[in-house]
Formats: sequence, structure tokens, C-alpha cells
Amino acid sequence: MSIEVKLQGHELTDAEVNPTIAASKAQIKVDRTAYLTDLVKLRNPEIPDWMQQTRDHASAIVQELAIPSSRDEDWRFTDLSALLATQFKSVTEPSALGFEQIKSYMLPESVNSRLVFVDGVYAADLSAVDDLPEDTLVGSLAQVQEFLPQVSDYFAKQPGGEEVFTALNTSSVIDGAIVWIPKDQIVNTPVHLLFVATGTAEFLIQPRVLIIAGSGSDVTVVEDYVTLNDRAYCTNSVAEIQVDNNAKVNHIRIQRDSKSAFHIGKTAVSQARDGQYSGIAVNFGGAIARHNWEIYSNGEQTHSQLLGLSWITDDRTSDTHSLIAFSKPHCTANQINKCIADDKSHGIFNGRICVPKLAQQTDAKQLSRSLLLSPKARIDTKPQLEIVADNVKCAHGATVSQLEDDAVFYLQSRGIDSESARKLLTYAFATEVINEIKVDSLRTKLQEMVRSVTEA
Repeated sequence: MSIEVKLQGHELTDAEVNPTIAASKAQIKVDRTAYLTDLVKLRNPEIPDWMQQTRDHASAIVQELAIPSSRDEDWRFTDLSALLATQFKSVTEPSALGFEQIKSYMLPESVNSRLVFVDGVYAADLSAVDDLPEDTLVGSLAQVQEFLPQVSDYFAKQPGGEEVFTALNTSSVIDGAIVWIPKDQIVNTPVHLLFVATGTAEFLIQPRVLIIAGSGSDVTVVEDYVTLNDRAYCTNSVAEIQVDNNAKVNHIRIQRDSKSAFHIGKTAVSQARDGQYSGIAVNFGGAIARHNWEIYSNGEQTHSQLLGLSWITDDRTSDTHSLIAFSKPHCTANQINKCIADDKSHGIFNGRICVPKLAQQTDAKQLSRSLLLSPKARIDTKPQLEIVADNVKCAHGATVSQLEDDAVFYLQSRGIDSESARKLLTYAFATEVINEIKVDSLRTKLQEMVRSVTEA
């Protein structure tokens, strides 16, 4: 609650107007700070020596922060009260899973190019990397002793590390997935990073991903979050991606967590000259789901393509915040974000494109399209262009609408009943993003998921 009172040019504070309100606010701040401190205490003290300094630095940052509230601009539409009301546990001994339990989530294209993590812990017995070139490094981040000098140059080095949930992840990291593709190496097999939440307890799971694509390399990585049970656990993930000169990274991020869970994710990408990053993010799960997508264009002639889809029902919340920051000239970017909101759900999109004076001749487009399937659903969308350069071609737009009556009528005129017409149009709206996924089995599986939700 905010109170503004002005008297003779003096703006009174809340404490001057009502000391009770000020005390209440202080209590809320203390609670959020204490809650964050309790989350840090859940971390495992046993870590590789080379991570210790990075963890300690992140811990110092976390000690100065608190769980965000609606007073924080980047979180003003997202209510984390349900998260604060949940007491999470650390993962002491992750469940031992067999192939049959995760078989439905495996990709035929990645049978021997797969890393599996169970409740955030690397499962070597479920992983296989036999189909990958010998000079690539795909495996556990905690087991890269011989590559430490190179890994240390990239691990936790992306901008934005001081953000509260990113710092929390870094302060607690003990392992993660590393995908290192050397110079000029073309990897034809998709690398599947499968993060399985067992849902056996209210775990705090903090996955970490580090992807490094050397100059002239080309790789496809599927970052996949799934669950075995419907439970209120929390996934707090961070993925760092380095795209070197003339490298190509095709990154597919699928979030299929429990509908009772909390999912907070960060994807931070740095591009060197002529680097190309293509990202697709699909969000189906989570009671509260948040994805921060940050692209830092650090070289000339980079290209970025971001496609996002969120489908939410019941009273769930899906929040996408993105940043595309240019720093050099002759770069391009194209972003399309879609959200389908049903029942009493709440979809949020905030996208920023920053073009400073040095980034002349930038060509950037951003479009937010949202579909409301219920009169009680809500969408908040805010595309932003921040342009200082004077020789650019940039555009943005946002639409929020229900299904168009003309389109429904057209299908009815072709012999399709009204209900089927609406389902068909909703399916087409969603699959425009999914159809861009180049991994055939995953694309088909997601199409089937959309079809089942549409027909429910």
C-alpha cells in the first residue's frame, strides 16, 4: 500500500503518515531477507575447490538482497507470496531412477548425446555421450579438472550475476552441465540436457548449464525440465551461453515442471562477431514460472532469434522478461513471444531492446502476441525499445486478443463446428512457435501436448 501526502511542498513519508504501515513494511522486508538467507543455508557445503571463490563472492551478494516484491520494477506483476509460504528442503540423497521412469522424456535423436540430472544431481548411469566427437566436452561441470583454466574464464562471468535468483544459484552451485564445442566443430546430433524433478519432497533444485561454442562451431542443445510427480518444489536454474566468432548455437528450452511447482530460470547469452544464436523457449509447467532471457551482442554482425510460447491455465502465472543489448554496429535480432492464457491465469511479458550510439545500423524487431481464452485471464505486456543510435531500423508491437470471430466464422462456413474451429485456431496459434523446433521427435511430442490441452 502506498500513501502520498504533500503539505507545503513537503512529501510525507509513510512513517510520518502512519507508523504502523512503516513497521509493517519493515517486517515484510526482514521476512523476505530472512527467507532468502534460509534458502542459502540449504546449499551443499561439499563442492570442487575451483568453485569455492565464485560461490563465496555470490554469497556476499545474496546477503545484501531479499526476495523481490511488487515494489521491484522487474517483479511488479509477479506475486511471489506462494513461494514465500513454502518451506523448501535441500536435496541430500536424490532418488535413484531407472531408464523406464524417464523413457518417455528421452529423445531418439539424442540416445547417445544425453546428460541427465535428477533433482539437480548428475546421474552418470542415465547419461550417454558416445555419439559426440571426441574433442568435444559434454559432461558434469564438477568433473572438468583438466579443463579448469578454460572453464574458469566463462563460468559465472556473464553480466547480470548480481540478480537475486542468479546469485542464489551461483552461491549454491555444486555441479551442472557443460557443453564445450571446440573451434570449427559441427555437431550434427542434438545434445539433450534432461533435468528430472522427482517431486518426492519440497526440494530446492538449482541446475547450472554452461555452453561454450568455439569459433566456427555449430551445435543444437535441448535444455529440458520435466517432473515425475505433482508437487510444490522449486527449480532455480541458470544457463550461460558463449557464442564465439562465426559460431552457431540452436538452443531449445522446454519447461514442463509440475503445475504446483515454482520455476525461475535465467538464460544469459554472449555473442562475439558474426555469432548466431537461435533460441526457442516453451513453458507449460509451474504454478509460478519466470524466465529471464538476456542476450548481449558484443561483436559486429551478430544475429539473434528468440521465439517464446507460454500456455497457462487455472490460476497460474507465467512471466517472461527479456533483454537484447547491442554494443556494436550491423547486428540483427528478431523476437516473437506468444502467450495463451485460460481460466484465471496471468501472463506477463517485458521485453527490452537496447541500442546505444555505437550500435549503428541495427535491425531489431520485437512482437508480443497474447491470446485470452477466458474473460478472467489476464495479460500484462510491455515491449520496450531504448534507442540512442540514429541510423537503425527497429520496431516493436503488442497484441492481446480473443479468437477472432471472422476466423471462427470462416471455418464454420467450411463445415467445422464452432467449438472445433476455436480449438483448431488455438492449436495453430501455439504451433507457429513449436513448428520451428528442428528436433523432430521433440517437435512432435510438443505438438501432441498442445493438441491434448486444446481438446481437453
